[in-house]
Amino acid sequence: MDERFESLKKYNLWGTSSFDLGYPRKEYTAKIASYTGNRLIKILVGQRRAGKSYLLRQIAKSLIENGIPAANTLIINRELSDFDFLTHHTDLIELLRFYKAKLQPEGKIYLFIDEVQMIEAWERAINSLSQDYAEAYEIFLSGSNSQLLSGELATLLSGRYICFEVFPFSFAEYAGILHRPTDRACYLEYLSHGGLPELFSLPLPELRRNYISSIKDTVLLRDIIQRHNIRDPKLLEDIFVFIVNNASNLVSVSNIVNYFKSQGRKTSYDAVSNYIRYIEDTFLIHHCDRYDVRGKETIAGTCKYYINDLAYHNYLYPGFGYGFGYLLENLVYLELRRAGYDVYTGVSKKQEIDFIARKADQVIYLQCAYLLADPATVRREYASLESIDDHFTKLVISLDDLQLPLHEGIKHVQAWRLKEELS
Repeated sequence: MDERFESLKKYNLWGTSSFDLGYPRKEYTAKIASYTGNRLIKILVGQRRAGKSYLLRQIAKSLIENGIPAANTLIINRELSDFDFLTHHTDLIELLRFYKAKLQPEGKIYLFIDEVQMIEAWERAINSLSQDYAEAYEIFLSGSNSQLLSGELATLLSGRYICFEVFPFSFAEYAGILHRPTDRACYLEYLSHGGLPELFSLPLPELRRNYISSIKDTVLLRDIIQRHNIRDPKLLEDIFVFIVNNASNLVSVSNIVNYFKSQGRKTSYDAVSNYIRYIEDTFLIHHCDRYDVRGKETIAGTCKYYINDLAYHNYLYPGFGYGFGYLLENLVYLELRRAGYDVYTGVSKKQEIDFIARKADQVIYLQCAYLLADPATVRREYASLESIDDHFTKLVISLDDLQLPLHEGIKHVQAWRLKEELS
């Protein structure tokens, strides 16, 4: 056990050793900090390598800087080989007892566990600790699968947790880490690269391509193929490639099945539907339901998919025809999700609306266009929003150098300034 304790010391903030805390993601840490000081379990979810581990360390460091004794924080990264001995929830409890005996922390213990789903039956230990009235714990977890809180687990932890979805770097963070102004030139660069944190330490395109490929392969193999005993791994990857190259387009499961059948591939509706759901569970892609503005209801059958980071397109499958307008639409979707909106693609009086974004009683309608290059394009993009009868905010987003004046209550917003409209 002493050897295991040395592993704990190596990865915790108890001594004078410096740690790589990464780029400070202040919006996340501030939001999470507003939920501290209670027994709610804080859970960070998101795709692998989106920065959850760094965020957990940043939160722990912030607590220490605000007066919490370092000995009262315990960080466990289950993904590291030093913690391979943590296979079961009983191992976790045993390690926690050993930590308390060694450091003898007084008062509340702040427990951070990264990739907690790798510990079998972890929820039993976490549920017990969060409800322990003899000793106080505040618990922060991370995981890379949306099924982390499904079924029996959600019932076990019901009402005692709050989730924070962690995305790759936003445009503001991209510009911040590069010390660049948030202008059009920087946004176009962001559009052509991606926001996965590790990309910024890899200077060569080939290294970046290999890195993105390794993330994709790891997620598909470890989080889907092994977890779900996938019988046709090649079909799984081909579905991912199809979605990456059809992001921002209206599609249905039937469309995808017919596409593969046209390629001479034998598959079924259920297989394709399940494989898409598994990919969604890993946060590599997001589906966006279609919504009828007039009927005020979602439309079954078709939806749009968006990739969690444009790097999957830009570095892995750039040879496919994929205009800047589609890339822009994907980034706008992600920005809306980061801002906490529920996002739909819409239809109003047979006019397609790129996005309907809802948060509490707030609604925003958005239309995306690469450039409003001529009067016909302007009329087409504005007509969709003009078809909506209510008085909620309506925005047209584009990459134009000049901002157009307000028109019929519809505001033109340059893409790199969208965040200001969502604040």
